[in-house]
Amino acid sequence: MSEDVQKHSVHTLVFRSLKRTHDMFVSDHAKSIALDDESHKVKMDVKLKAEYGAVLHMPVLKECKDRVSLLSGSMQSHQSYTQPDDPEYLITGTHAYPSGPGVALTTDTKMHRNPSDGGIHSMALALPPSQARQDASRTAASVGDIHRHAGGIERSHPHSTAVSLMEGGGTRNSALMRKAPTMPKPQWHPPWKLFRVISGHLGWVRSIAVEPGNQWFVTGSADRTIKIWDLASGKLKLSLTGHISTVRGVAVSSRSPYLFSCGEDKQVKCWDLEYNKVIRHYHGHLSAVYDLDLHPTIDVLVTCSRDATARVWDIRTKANVHTLTGHTNTVATVRCQAAEPQIITGSHDSTIRLWDLIAGKTRATLTNHKKSVRTLVMHPRQYTFASGSADNIKQWMFPDGNFIQNLSGHNAIINTLAVNSDGVLVSGADNGTIHMWDWRTGYNFQRIHAAVQPGSLDSESGIFACLFDHSESRLITAEADKTIKVYKEDDTATEESHPINWKPEILKRKRF
Repeated sequence: MSEDVQKHSVHTLVFRSLKRTHDMFVSDHAKSIALDDESHKVKMDVKLKAEYGAVLHMPVLKECKDRVSLLSGSMQSHQSYTQPDDPEYLITGTHAYPSGPGVALTTDTKMHRNPSDGGIHSMALALPPSQARQDASRTAASVGDIHRHAGGIERSHPHSTAVSLMEGGGTRNSALMRKAPTMPKPQWHPPWKLFRVISGHLGWVRSIAVEPGNQWFVTGSADRTIKIWDLASGKLKLSLTGHISTVRGVAVSSRSPYLFSCGEDKQVKCWDLEYNKVIRHYHGHLSAVYDLDLHPTIDVLVTCSRDATARVWDIRTKANVHTLTGHTNTVATVRCQAAEPQIITGSHDSTIRLWDLIAGKTRATLTNHKKSVRTLVMHPRQYTFASGSADNIKQWMFPDGNFIQNLSGHNAIINTLAVNSDGVLVSGADNGTIHMWDWRTGYNFQRIHAAVQPGSLDSESGIFACLFDHSESRLITAEADKTIKVYKEDDTATEESHPINWKPEILKRKRF
């Protein structure tokens, strides 16, 4: 009971103290503080010296004299800033005061008239290059120079002549006008042409991987099979069955004879290619697994799923090392590299995340895209990468994901990107179009829309995956018409026969 009384009494005392404080000040809150002449004078002196010290020695214009007279009392206390004896100066024009402190006005320059706009333009155009360079090197022209040039040129060139000089005097004007930034000329790349069409799958072909020896490649399909094809001839070598739904991702290890696959059946499988059997399953994802990638230097597999997570697996022990959470929608694509950041993911929540593999946490989140990010690709030589979305293809710089530029023009849902060492970036879209880009400049040098397989609907022309082989001389695409198409460079093409239809447009690199 005593504790309750003690608490209540302290509470009451506090509020009483607050009330006394409030009553003390409430009556004065609207009253302004009385002006102190001495303080005001000190304040104005400090303000004059700090803000207007550089121009106090200059003459006062007639129209401002009344305003300045209010401050004259403060100025009289400082002898170094006293007004000149003759306050009747009236200077108008392009330069209303001398060119620097301590330069006195002469009788000729006390009064002068304003040159017209035409006179100013014609003066700028009529200056010889040497004179333009001299004038550019000066800090400021004197009033006499301006008066002399403006008056003389205006008399010799009327307004109409000045306009004609502006229209026709490009060479003279080039030194004075700032040149607009232009897009650098893109590197020439030979065009690509369709080389082979491979049929055999009974459903959409969703994924591709090329083995390290460049002898064969693997495809995963909506017909629930994985097929291995000879790269040189395009003939089927082997079919692997075991998934019970669409195979969305395949990867071939360069460190062991293993093939990894994932699918919409939530399964991640490891196949031993010596026995063509599944030897490991990686259980943990709660929904369809959309993509996977192998770490290039350590025995780690990374998968991403519709459950909005990416998971890091130890290949040998099947242990789930990390579950990378943070995305708020399907994680559609994942890429690994040896350097930091070692894992990059793109999601349908329109963000890209760069991950710290050791901590299992996000290093950076890139929010520039406005639509789902369905594909990522890393440049094989540069420390850069690109992301594909329905709004744009964007290029980024590692390690922090600094934005480089937009590649605009592929107006479709972009499902896949591939890039080779020569700087050819390929984007494949839902409407069956393939665009070829110059990586450095973002110039779109070729567009391909291959015909669908006979018997297929025109709507079944989507590109789901594309990949360069290890020689980078062939491009393999996986398509919705159940075919695999192989493209190669046109060996007969030259820069003369296929010139770059390039125009040095003003560079547009939007920062969003």
